[in-house]
Amino acid sequence: MAVQSVLAASEAAHIVVRSAATTGLTSGRLVGTTAAVVALAGVVIGGLALARSTDRPGIGNRRNRATMSLAAGLVGLAMGVVNLAVADGGPGTGNGVIGGAMALALGLIGTALGGLALTRARRTG
Repeated sequence: MAVQSVLAASEAAHIVVRSAATTGLTSGRLVGTTAAVVALAGVVIGGLALARSTDRPGIGNRRNRATMSLAAGLVGLAMGVVNLAVADGGPGTGNGVIGGAMALALGLIGTALGGLALTRARRTG
């Protein structure tokens, strides 16, 4: 029992040291954050595509916004999935796991909003 406690404490110390060593912006965190921002842009554009009932000059028509939302949602979703697939640690290890998970969720929402807006644009256009 004492040996297991020592091993567990050693492993916990190793995780803390590894986590403390990656407090800056690592490449994994950069990819995860970028994926989340792209997916968030898909959600925002999809919301605008659904909210605008009339096309206004200068901001594109509903079909273009829906297509952009669908594309941004899919790109963010794919980047998030790849980031989660290659991450070799959990949250706090500098691998961008939290950003990848956010990108996964926001990418699904952006894709759904873009698809819904595209369907409505086809129906009205």
